Amino acid sequence: QVQLVESGGGLVHPGGSLRLSCAASGSIGGMSAMTWYRQAPGKEREFVTTITSDGTTSYADSVKGRFTISRLQNTLYLQMNSLKPEDTAVYYCRLWFGIATNYWGQGTQVTVSS
Repeated sequence: QVQLVESGGGLVHPGGSLRLSCAASGSIGGMSAMTWYRQAPGKEREFVTTITSDGTTSYADSVKGRFTISRLQNTLYLQMNSLKPEDTAVYYCRLWFGIATNYWGQGTQVTVSS
């Protein structure tokens, strides 16, 4: 069984930075990718960024140049810079074993407001 625990969310002013973490535990050998999603109030959950097991990354256009995904051993990170009010959302991590099996974390709230 795999467990994912996100942390690092909070309240930040526009233009500020936050770093989110997602700690994975359990049997994650053979993991193919880890992904960050977010869900704003009243909106559907959306893709933010992903990193594959070989280190390939991709980003949503809305966060390119501002967010950086990385992974160190069993922990996934999301460095968020130049935050905007529209980045306000609950951020979730997801761990993939191919396309058939995946696990979600419980989410961490990010609020960007003055």
